[in-house]
Amino acid sequence: MKPTAGGQYRPLTDEGIRKIHDSAMTLLSEIGVEVHSKLAFETFQKHKAVCDPSKNLVKVSRSMVEDAIARAPKKVVLCGREEKHDLYCEGKNVHMGTGGTVLNVIDLETGVKRPTTLKDVRDIARLCDALENVHFMVLPVYPNDLPPEDVDLNRFHSSILNCSKHLMGGIYTLQGTLDIIRMAERIAGSPQALRERPFVSFITCVVSPLKMDDIYGDILYHIAKAGMPVAIPAEPLTGATAPVTIAGLLAGLHAETLSGVVLTQLVNPGTPVLYACTATSTDLRTMGYVSGSVEMGLINAGAAAMAQYLNLPNYTTAGMSDAKVVDAQNGYEKAVTDVLVALSGSNFIHDAAGLVEFASTASYKQYVIDNEIIGMAMRAVRGIEVTDDTIALDAYRRVGPGGNFLADPHTILWMRREHYLPKLSDRQLRINWEKAGSPTVEEKAVAAAKRILKEHKPLGLSGELKDSLRAQFPGIRP
Repeated sequence: MKPTAGGQYRPLTDEGIRKIHDSAMTLLSEIGVEVHSKLAFETFQKHKAVCDPSKNLVKVSRSMVEDAIARAPKKVVLCGREEKHDLYCEGKNVHMGTGGTVLNVIDLETGVKRPTTLKDVRDIARLCDALENVHFMVLPVYPNDLPPEDVDLNRFHSSILNCSKHLMGGIYTLQGTLDIIRMAERIAGSPQALRERPFVSFITCVVSPLKMDDIYGDILYHIAKAGMPVAIPAEPLTGATAPVTIAGLLAGLHAETLSGVVLTQLVNPGTPVLYACTATSTDLRTMGYVSGSVEMGLINAGAAAMAQYLNLPNYTTAGMSDAKVVDAQNGYEKAVTDVLVALSGSNFIHDAAGLVEFASTASYKQYVIDNEIIGMAMRAVRGIEVTDDTIALDAYRRVGPGGNFLADPHTILWMRREHYLPKLSDRQLRINWEKAGSPTVEEKAVAAAKRILKEHKPLGLSGELKDSLRAQFPGIRP
């Protein structure tokens, strides 16, 4: 897709960015990170980090961080299986898509919340494939009907069958990770072809505060060894697993995600990596996780600024809501954080489509509604184009004082290029809206989701390749 650059909104001053960065370097070099993965710990040890095996503690010097930043790619292209879906993660280019992984979904037919299944993985992938403003898919739902050992491979396989956009996912097992890479190599045609056009990528996490666990550390090591793209988010929460202040949280986040970046570049210099953030605020009245706060937008816009300071591609979070249903709270929480983070110029904004209720539940109609919110946010990112054509002096000359521009050629040329045209929002007079049956946004979103699931035909895979993959990976479900 043609990149759209943001960066109009800067939540941090240059001085503030430098101070947060310097503070994070102090955290890494003086306090250190607990590293519980043997592979990761031995890698740091081999490269002369200060290591205390009795405490699983690794202290990383500023020079080691700077070396890793120098080795990490400044541009990461996350490809679709069709080139029109390629994402150019660099600078302040902005892309927005889904997130997960959630255990529940609001059923499209009944409107009742229920556990997610493999069918939901397929259906949501097909829905997202058709929504033009959803630029990528982070695999959003967990198939509760599968045994744990079959989850990783089937989530990716079912999504590949139904969506040709870039697919990123968290993973739960090392074996699942390796199987997904092998499967993707087969689909791409060869290991080299997959590295040249990676249409899948992965998420591993650093635990806040300042801890790398054994499973994710091992998985991150092997992803880096394989040279596959990976996002390394931490999820510090204000007042809980991070200081209550946003600047304090950002210092910890910066140290945490950079510890993962350092590991990838020690294992395999040049590993495509995204500086990443899934941080948000805590409601200290209840000690509950909050996903729709304005501070969440500020935090993730701040994380984008920190990544831009280092010239690293980045992954952030926006577009979530604490509302349990599709209502006014849902709309304003999603729109505010979407716009803040998109205008900051974040490269890969996940969770922007489909989730409600503290990002714990997916909703089919919400995907359709969020497609429209994202469209509006991206129009804001595009900003105001000022050229001789857009200033339109020739049109003024043709129309003259007291005229109107409705029939002028300039209006015909620019009306669709300049203005975002929503599909769900109603802009009719009340009398015409009532004649149409007084449809609500929710009703129109449900109808659109049903129509897409019935009519949309994804790219899919050839029958021969599908059969071959099932023979190679017996755990794949039909």
